[in-house]
Amino acid sequence: MRLYVYVLQAKDLPVKDTYVKLQIGKHKSKTSVVRNTKNPIWNEEFVFRVSGVGEGDEVVVSVLQHEQDSSLFNVSAGLIGRVRIPLPSITGEENQTVLPTWFVFEKPRNGKFVNIECGKILLSLSLQGKLEGIPNDQDLCDEPGINTEDSKEYEGPAKDLVSSKVGRRSKHHEGKKLMKAIVNNLDKLFHKKEDMTKGNDNDPSEHSSASNFEDSTDGSSIPYKSTGFEDGLDLMQSRDSENDDMPENLPGGVLVDQNYLVSPSDLNRFLFLPSSQFRKELAEIQGITDLQEEPWIMKQGDNPSLARVLTYMTAATKMVKSVKATEEQVYLKAKGQHFAVHATVNTPNVPYGSTFKVELLYKIQPGIELPSGEETSRLIVSWRIHFHQSTMMKGMIEGGARQGLRESFEQFAELLAKNYKTLDSVSLLDKDQVLATLSEQKPDLKSAFQYFWSFYVICAVLMFVYVMAHILHCEPSKVQGYEFYGLDLPDTLGELFTSGILVLLLQRVYRMIMHFVEANLHRGCDHGVKASGKGWILTIALIKGTNLASVESTELFDPYVVFTCNGKTRTSSVKLQAQEPQWNEVIEFDAMEEPPSVLDVEVFDFDGPFDQGASLGHAEINFLKLTPDELADLWVPLEGNLAQASQSKLHLRIFLENNNGVETMKDYLTKVEKEVGKKLNIRSPQKNSAFQKLFGLPHEEFLLKEYTCQLKRKMPLQGKLFLSARIVAFYSNFFGHKTKFYFLWEDIDEIQVLPPTFASLGSPLLLIILKKDRGLDAKHGAKSQDEEGRLWFYFQSFVTFDATSRTTMAIWKTRVLSGDHREEMAKEEETGGIPFLPKDVVSDADEFKMSKLYTCDSPINVDLAMEIFGGGEIERKIMEKSGCLSYTSTMWESVEPDVSERRISYKFNHHVSIFGGSVTCEQQKSPASDGEGWIVTEGVTLHDVPFGDHFRVYMRYEIKRSGVACEASKCDVYVGIRWLKATKFQQRITRNVLEKFRIRLKEMFDLLQKQVLTSSSSSQNVLEK
Repeated sequence: MRLYVYVLQAKDLPVKDTYVKLQIGKHKSKTSVVRNTKNPIWNEEFVFRVSGVGEGDEVVVSVLQHEQDSSLFNVSAGLIGRVRIPLPSITGEENQTVLPTWFVFEKPRNGKFVNIECGKILLSLSLQGKLEGIPNDQDLCDEPGINTEDSKEYEGPAKDLVSSKVGRRSKHHEGKKLMKAIVNNLDKLFHKKEDMTKGNDNDPSEHSSASNFEDSTDGSSIPYKSTGFEDGLDLMQSRDSENDDMPENLPGGVLVDQNYLVSPSDLNRFLFLPSSQFRKELAEIQGITDLQEEPWIMKQGDNPSLARVLTYMTAATKMVKSVKATEEQVYLKAKGQHFAVHATVNTPNVPYGSTFKVELLYKIQPGIELPSGEETSRLIVSWRIHFHQSTMMKGMIEGGARQGLRESFEQFAELLAKNYKTLDSVSLLDKDQVLATLSEQKPDLKSAFQYFWSFYVICAVLMFVYVMAHILHCEPSKVQGYEFYGLDLPDTLGELFTSGILVLLLQRVYRMIMHFVEANLHRGCDHGVKASGKGWILTIALIKGTNLASVESTELFDPYVVFTCNGKTRTSSVKLQAQEPQWNEVIEFDAMEEPPSVLDVEVFDFDGPFDQGASLGHAEINFLKLTPDELADLWVPLEGNLAQASQSKLHLRIFLENNNGVETMKDYLTKVEKEVGKKLNIRSPQKNSAFQKLFGLPHEEFLLKEYTCQLKRKMPLQGKLFLSARIVAFYSNFFGHKTKFYFLWEDIDEIQVLPPTFASLGSPLLLIILKKDRGLDAKHGAKSQDEEGRLWFYFQSFVTFDATSRTTMAIWKTRVLSGDHREEMAKEEETGGIPFLPKDVVSDADEFKMSKLYTCDSPINVDLAMEIFGGGEIERKIMEKSGCLSYTSTMWESVEPDVSERRISYKFNHHVSIFGGSVTCEQQKSPASDGEGWIVTEGVTLHDVPFGDHFRVYMRYEIKRSGVACEASKCDVYVGIRWLKATKFQQRITRNVLEKFRIRLKEMFDLLQKQVLTSSSSSQNVLEK
């Protein structure tokens, strides 16, 4: 027969560094020494072989203190207390098994622990089977690596004992059977009434009564069962079958909510397995020291659960020093693939730390379904603060804890993402499904109600109803004073005051109604309109905005968003009086021949359809720096003083697709070939893949050409120049020193071909100048930066310089000229031009109601003043500085004697027009009738602006010699607007357009005068030298 003795743990011992000694007759065995705690946990199993059970046989369990004397290897022990358990009492229990029970130590008769409460110990005992022989060590312990003691046999009148010590994870089949019996009777045991018993030194019979196996502690004691992590989870899996619902998130907020490409059970083990490497790495990142993990134990009660305790020293901060923290983790649920762990963190040494504790809830459950069938898991971490004492510092404590937890769990999520791939539920869903959920949004009547539910509207309605009721109940007053029939004037100052208030209120309500109507009309045709054409389709789902801020913080604002991509503009609807607007709108751009590089986003405060709205923030989204998954669910931080201070953000979902496949690339190459005059071939997939990987580009980017060259800096650097659809890139690997950079074609302001010099070793140079404050990521590759903040890049030593420069110039022109402008100019070239200027407009301005808008006298002659229409460098610089982007013009062509025509196209920046927009126009130039100057007549067509198809703008410039001096000139500009469609906003549009053009004309001619005078001064200085 075997006697199994389980020494689990002890508590409330008077000293530390203790161990347990077991004795049956003359034979002894002992546990290991547990140091630095008065509540030691051993969780060790001992097996004794007995040949019979006599009346006086007993198990003596003693706890001793381990002491190290000053002499070498001289160890002594002091007895703390002991427990005596008669063997016959074990046979009287069900299945001859004593379930885990707390036994109070009897006090020693002498020594330093006399008259001291010695604590208690948790033991479990069981007698199993009958044996005919004595087994060897291998019979008692099947698991390798477990320490055992040599078996010894003793003959006696009542017993034959063999002692062997085995570890807590012994896999002996009878030991397993014993543990199952203990588990099956735990509930029965811990619902018994618990009585306090005390030991007695003189009467051993009292110890017999103490071994009736009732818990000898008070009712507050909670029993624990020694178990491993996996065994404990298996136990909870078998028991947790009544309720499959996961606990609700804690009310403090969610710290982590992410899907991972790993099964829930594996993620659970990764986070909470004993001695987890993840926990150690996280502690190192967060500056946590002295991390100690106690083993997982089964915590018994109404709902048995797996629990453990962690202790560690937190990292010091500016406000709080490093303190000791105790974290208790308890499994609330472990059923199937659903796990919930509740953690309670106590930091009593922080200020007011005794008044609160922080609670965390980790929930692990199955994540989104993948088409491949791979398992995913979703991790949600929520928190709250539980105050068990009232304090005036509650708000400060909650704010500090919130900030600290966010920072800690940002590091937690980053480290976890390095081990398991994160998944985005939005990017995995079908695009049509995502957009369908947004398109199905119903009109927000609640916002309209909130907009009109104001003090002014309520007062106006009540006062109007009150006055109307008064009128209906009163008889007409007699005509008196200066009144006459049909005119009833106020008879008293009170009536006058009341009438004035009512008029003001009704005027305010009328303005609100007009503003509401205009805002809804401003929704335009951009929302919900499907893209047309074949090529690259850009789809934007505008979800919402957060923390938007206006210049006038005391008033609510009406935000709307303007998107600009490849020269095209789309506008969202206006959300009235919304600091946290919810749009849920889908906006699509028509098909583009080449993939877009950037998307400009700007938020405005609506102030009427034609008034300049205040900018609430802007941002630029670079498609080359974001993956499709990141674009599919993107929070865009807005720039600007107010936006950055308020941390304003927009929530967008962006999808970029090619609906024409390889044909789009072929069409683009064909277009570039016409400009270059040379055949271009599509690069192999391997070459494209290597190029994308080298510069970290998205998969849609394709390589056009690559050239070996030198980058000229202080020292020439040999490398390769790459030309792709959207970027110019350079890469060099000089003896292991790598240099690489790229910038967008749209960032280029100018490309020049410089003649060979001695410094360039007789090689021509290709100079690329970027626009102001653009391409700053490539600044380390620039040779210089001019006063305007433009970066200058020099490339030389090409094998075929002419082909390289020609290809580069052709691709640049193809990118910077928008598709609409190219199509329109090509159509005009095919038809020989469209005579959009009526003859009466050219001949007689009065019939067309053209009015003088601007006049100026300039100290430059007529020929120099006409440089603004000359098509040279002066014109281009003036137009770009006055707000015209991508300015292009054709050569003057003679259509009649003394009459020439040309065509122009450009885009407005947001300082000129809040909507952006593009312009195409045609100019006619002819001498003045008196021969003293020139007359230039221009017709302007606006694109991508509200009501742009309703009208045309016509202008006439009269530049003549001034009567005062021959070297001076005078310019008069006349403007007229011809309406093609009727609209009730004609007056407002006319006023807005005239004001914009007046400001622009003044800026143009001021820049012309400055540019000409500067050039003349420079030439004079050269001649003097």
